[in-house]
Amino acid sequence: MIRFNNDCINLIKSFEGLVLTPYHGAADRADVFTIGYGTIKYPSSYMGGKMVAMSDPSITPELATEFLNIEVKRVADAIDLLLRDDLTINQFNALISFGYNLGDQALKNSTLRLKVNADPYDATIGREFLKWCHSNGEVVEGLIRRRKAESELYFKPI
Repeated sequence: MIRFNNDCINLIKSFEGLVLTPYHGAADRADVFTIGYGTIKYPSSYMGGKMVAMSDPSITPELATEFLNIEVKRVADAIDLLLRDDLTINQFNALISFGYNLGDQALKNSTLRLKVNADPYDATIGREFLKWCHSNGEVVEGLIRRRKAESELYFKPI
């Protein structure tokens, strides 16, 4: 089974940013709050796995990294079941970042997944990443940058 590496973690960190106190992200639903590197639900080993709330205490950078690694592993396990087994580490890392940002269900129901499973070297896959640049019906520049970075990692030779 392909696992993620630091390219995946660093890509996610670069777009999520690190915030040690709970906050409401601009693209989040009104009832969703975030902490660390995009954590919206704590791991079960911390605060019982509850959703992040604005009243929660601050966390340390080390705890934020621990949460990130736990969630990336969960996303990797979930999307591994959706994808063919011969993807490169870069292809898998890019799809983990996509799933971390949008949720594994978004990948499951996407043309991106269908194209990856049909032919992981299909050049039109890059355009499929770029279809996911909207929040609340608006194109978001940060999402354009993220999808381009994911596409670049996906096609990066190993």
